[in-house]
Amino acid sequence: MKQQFTRLALFLLLAAGIALAILYRDRFNTAALEQWVGGAGAAAPLLFMAIYAIATVLFLPGSMLTLAGGALFGPVVGTFVNLTGATLGALLAFLLSRHLASHWVEHKAAGRLGQLKAGVEQEGWRFVAFVRLVPLFPFNLLNYALGLTRIRLLHYLVATYLCMLPGALAYTWLGYAGREALAGGEGLIQKGLMALALLAIVAFLPRIIGRLRQGPTLGINELNDRLEKGEPLLLLDVRSEADYRGEMGHIAGSRNIPLEALEARLTELADYQEQPVALICTTDRRSKKAAQILAGEGFAEVHVVAGGMAEWHKAALPVHTAAPMQSTAPSQSTAQATE
Repeated sequence: MKQQFTRLALFLLLAAGIALAILYRDRFNTAALEQWVGGAGAAAPLLFMAIYAIATVLFLPGSMLTLAGGALFGPVVGTFVNLTGATLGALLAFLLSRHLASHWVEHKAAGRLGQLKAGVEQEGWRFVAFVRLVPLFPFNLLNYALGLTRIRLLHYLVATYLCMLPGALAYTWLGYAGREALAGGEGLIQKGLMALALLAIVAFLPRIIGRLRQGPTLGINELNDRLEKGEPLLLLDVRSEADYRGEMGHIAGSRNIPLEALEARLTELADYQEQPVALICTTDRRSKKAAQILAGEGFAEVHVVAGGMAEWHKAALPVHTAAPMQSTAPSQSTAQATE
């Protein structure tokens, strides 16, 4: 009973803090930060990190803080201060969420939510690293969401600190370059170009990470060898059902989920997140799009079959034209026959 009361009191205190932070959000700006930090002397970096951590917990904008950190402390010290403050805030939010609600979520999570939670926990630090490098969700909200999982604290902390470094460096340098521009410092062109280059790298990180997670393409002969050897491999055909069953046929043992339905049916593939997945279509255009979807959902090893079924036919390898063994959803004719 005492523990429940403590949790309730902590939750109400946190909710009140977030509400006040949102209400007075317009007063939280660069000028106010400079005034608070300016008189702290040697303790200014520590004070700024504390402000950054509290702001993260209270859903205040981190981008403004990072730019301010670059302007106040320069690119090197500023990056350290920003990254450390953001990580401390992420850690506090993670611990608060875990203490307040993880036990309740553990018993209530079911269905799609339960599968999603299990998938995140299975990925562990790799999921944390991925979402820090490729920010799919708002940073502040993600910290609380990850606290509801059973991801290890140390894994969360290390992956957060290391994988937020590129973004922290880019935005800190941008804040520094902006301050120099206003002050009329030397080397403005070089500093501005450096800031743009770092931002470009951060902007392209999602594509780079997605390609890394896709793994190398599979040639037709290599795919055939792996299938003949019985290696653990999900061969996913992302053509339409009509094409899958049509004149071109399909490869024995493959599974058909059309590209258009892939995102809605990802739960069917949950068992394959840590196993090799080979994607095939008529050529490889649809497979590449499917690979981006699976990589974005945390699948560890995704391969695109180069040339697709067109190359498979050129190699005169066997195909099947019978209906697929697994049923995605009953076709209209099947439903009518059943009725």
